[in-house]
Amino acid sequence: MKIENREKLAAALLIAAGLALCGFLAGFGIKESRAPVRTVTVKGLSERDVKADLALWSVNFVRAGNDLTKTRAEIMKDDAVVTVFLEKQGIAGDVISRKMNVIDKNAQQYGDGNEAQIRFIITRSVMLRSNDIKKIEEAYKQTAQLINEGVVLSSEGMENNSPVYIFNGLTKLKPSMIAEANKNARETAEQFAKDSQSSLGKILVADQGIFQILPRDNAPMLQESQQTDKTVRVVVTIKYQLKN
Repeated sequence: MKIENREKLAAALLIAAGLALCGFLAGFGIKESRAPVRTVTVKGLSERDVKADLALWSVNFVRAGNDLTKTRAEIMKDDAVVTVFLEKQGIAGDVISRKMNVIDKNAQQYGDGNEAQIRFIITRSVMLRSNDIKKIEEAYKQTAQLINEGVVLSSEGMENNSPVYIFNGLTKLKPSMIAEANKNARETAEQFAKDSQSSLGKILVADQGIFQILPRDNAPMLQESQQTDKTVRVVVTIKYQLKN
């Protein structure tokens, strides 16, 4: 056999051997990649009981009549009564706005053409913003005094004339609550791994979840915004790899 032919044969054999080796390694890799990855998905919970640190209260009252000047004088008299009431409660300085709304029922665009029995309706709103939650709570409990003095409270407006209580301290709580929720999730995963005779591997997927501000007392028809005591909750979801 000529030397040139021998060299060609040797080269062909080397190429064939290389292809065979690549095929073996590829097959081995595919086999390994198809090996099942064992995982566990767990949830971690963190909760804090908190108190509202801001109150918003709109005191709404109304007068109705056919004489605009007289009706307006009556609503301003009520406004003076409300002001004295707020001063006695120690929250007059928390008033941030006063608004008045006048409705002329005879000027309604879609009226039937007949004069209304009561023509003018005037609503007055006194808005308070306070960090003194207890004073707002106590004042709200005493609103019967306004009714006794002839002030007609309106159910229209924010939260039907009741204060709205807000918690603004969520930012400070987030780091410690996330850490606690993550710790609880890991403890659960470690226990699962132990029970399955495995060890806990790396985190594959993590979802922080959403922070929720909930009413501490989950009573029917009682909204979170109407309670000064609240519960902050976050649930994290984490998927861990399990190792044999």
